[in-house]
Amino acid sequence: MQYFVPKNLVVFEEEIKKSRFITYLHHTNGMDEAKQFWMWVRMQHPQACHHCWATVAESPTNSQGLGFSDDGEPAGTAGKPMLACLQGSNIGEITAVVVRYFGGVLLGTGGLVRAYSNGVQQALKQVETVLKVERKPYQLVCDYAQINLVQNLCKQYDVLIETQDFQADVTFTLAISADKLVGFQQALSDSSSGQLCLESKE
Repeated sequence: MQYFVPKNLVVFEEEIKKSRFITYLHHTNGMDEAKQFWMWVRMQHPQACHHCWATVAESPTNSQGLGFSDDGEPAGTAGKPMLACLQGSNIGEITAVVVRYFGGVLLGTGGLVRAYSNGVQQALKQVETVLKVERKPYQLVCDYAQINLVQNLCKQYDVLIETQDFQADVTFTLAISADKLVGFQQALSDSSSGQLCLESKE
């Protein structure tokens, strides 16, 4: 699986009827990082009235990575519309936090939905993305004479060499995407007369 993730932190600020809205967008890998980012924004704005957030903390298709909070705003006026904007972007591992300094003028439920949605939409227009390819870890043991063979096949099949441990034999830790796994395994076997095989590290 592959999907786009944010490359940079984006901050967008606007004033609506005397209320100040500051939107933060950032790359967060997993729910723990999303919550850490939310706490970091809270620390930057301890005097703000609300710190609403929404996250697609995993891949865009993984519903386990979804979360949001209205943080004291009327239910459904902040976190949920923010999440809808993030899901519409098809970007994964992304968290939005919108800070609100209340200006004394009530916006109403419709006004709040528009304010929180627009902040995220404007920030999304500014975010740069990079393509993330999901890979799983595997171990491969070879002798010293086979190092060049393994390294060349890794280049050919876009396999990442994460570690190399040189002992009596050489142990590689490899990160392989699902679409390259079968071809890479077959190439290893064919090139080594069946001597080289992968072991999953999960």
